[in-house]
Amino acid sequence: MASTERVAEVKNVREGSYPELQATLGRPAVPARTLATDYPLIDSDPHFRRVVSYARPSDYGAGALFATFPPIAMILMERISPSEVSRGGFSSILRLSTGVGAFAGFYLFFSRSQNRFYGFSENRREIEMDMKEMTGKVRRGEPLYGVSTMTEYMQGVASRQSRYSGVFLHVMPWFNFVNHNQHGVDTAKYYRNAERELEAERTGEGA
Repeated sequence: MASTERVAEVKNVREGSYPELQATLGRPAVPARTLATDYPLIDSDPHFRRVVSYARPSDYGAGALFATFPPIAMILMERISPSEVSRGGFSSILRLSTGVGAFAGFYLFFSRSQNRFYGFSENRREIEMDMKEMTGKVRRGEPLYGVSTMTEYMQGVASRQSRYSGVFLHVMPWFNFVNHNQHGVDTAKYYRNAERELEAERTGEGA
């Protein structure tokens, strides 16, 4: 039977093999700042993979549409007011504008999804997905935020560098690729939900 016994939120695989790295264990973590948002916070520093996997179809559509704007704009301007550059020269301009559009479209797509983790926009679907994912990990006895080859201290350093980085995404792209346990939320809710599910299953079996 599945258990709701608490396991480490992130499994650190290096500290056991390298005792000298345990010198930083026990240092107090810098708590994530809580922002006043219109919707509940899911994660103040979501992993890149989670942001992409939680994206809605509308995010893909908005990103794709935005990505086509620069090359289409260049083609229209060339038709309205020809630049009289050679065909090869215009092809280079078109490739550059397509690349710029692709990056801009991805940033819009990523930002829309990430803002729901921060609680900046409506996120009921993402709250349910997060609860289902994390509750499943609790029941399977897996670490909530994965396995990391970094020490707990270095995970905190990484978290402080990328926490709420999405608000500055339009200026400097900065993503979180580190598994750590500092996400600005009380993870006890996942364990409580797992216990409720197990209790409901036991009650259903006994009925």
